[in-house]
Amino acid sequence: MSRPRVFFHVQHLLGIGHLRRAATIARALDRAGLAVAFVSGGEPMPGLDLGGAELIQLPAARAGDSGFGSILDAAGRPIDDGWRDRRRRVLLGAFAALAPDVLLIELYPFGRRPFRFELEPLLAAAAARRPRPAVACSVRDILVDKSEPRRNAEIVEIVRRDFDRILVHGNPRLVTFGQTFPAAAAIADKLCYTGYVVGEPPTDAEGDAGTGEVLVSAGGGAVGASLLQTALAARPLTRLADRPWRLVTGINLPREAFAALVAAAPSGVTIERFRPDFQTLLKNCRLSVSQAGYNTVMEILAARTRAVVVPFADGSETEQSLRASLLAQRGLLTVVEPASLSAATLAAGIDAADAATPPAAAAPDLDGAAGTVRAIRELLRRAGDRVATGSPPGSA
Repeated sequence: MSRPRVFFHVQHLLGIGHLRRAATIARALDRAGLAVAFVSGGEPMPGLDLGGAELIQLPAARAGDSGFGSILDAAGRPIDDGWRDRRRRVLLGAFAALAPDVLLIELYPFGRRPFRFELEPLLAAAAARRPRPAVACSVRDILVDKSEPRRNAEIVEIVRRDFDRILVHGNPRLVTFGQTFPAAAAIADKLCYTGYVVGEPPTDAEGDAGTGEVLVSAGGGAVGASLLQTALAARPLTRLADRPWRLVTGINLPREAFAALVAAAPSGVTIERFRPDFQTLLKNCRLSVSQAGYNTVMEILAARTRAVVVPFADGSETEQSLRASLLAQRGLLTVVEPASLSAATLAAGIDAADAATPPAAAAPDLDGAAGTVRAIRELLRRAGDRVATGSPPGSA
């Protein structure tokens, strides 16, 4: 018997958080015996671990700036109708060739509006197939705040028409989906909380790398230069100035910014772009300093390490600030507000976090990859029941 097939559309634009979370889910689905086509529309990430999933790379797109004011192609040019046509053909051709049992789309319709040119035809192709594949959205716990009733009504219409489930990678005991999506009640029957998705620890997770260090990280690095520079300036002001410090900048930090950090680093500070054993470093470090992206924060909580976070809040970004605030209220981390970030305020935050007791508990439910597998299997079971009973498509 052939393995059930999952077609997973993922589009990252600025950081790599969406891509990393989706890759963790793809590995879990693959381990559970599903055949996964991982369809990536962002810039390729070297060394991305998809397990046994098949990577289908679409013509790559990225954000032109941190405010997502424009979308650029792989050559740095604004995308145009010709580019959209080419990419749509590649996507729909891959979907037709695979004939999946499940269509999983990351974030849309709660985001990724610039990609409606391909996602609406993709959903239409799914609706027209017989048997119709189950259709689900993979979305993090907190959305960027967009209090637009007309837009929310449009999202509800798309969900009710095209989606069987909205897989929310969180837990309502920490934050409900309705806290950042005001129309959640209208799709309550579609919502399924999977728990928080955390990448599997590396095989050498019991090693001693990074023991006693101050670990400063910037996710993918596209918007982390200010935090990294401020951390270097804060180091001599802290009670941990005599400790070894390690700055992991991320692969997307501009080359000039990386070179400037290396040139400015004093003795006792290590500068690196990437560490495959990052979770081991988190587990062993004295204290973590980072932004407040979903993946990094969940890895911090899984490691139960002391942490200072500086949420990314450029433009209309509110997601990291809300998550950081909720976790700080539970005593799980220390927040330094980005508007007040300086060497002095970061040093004060580091000293406060270091003086605190390490967190005794993590966030609720850090087994979201397994929860996603269970939800996908339930969709497949319901789809099989529909076929057996002759029920209409979309009745899952």
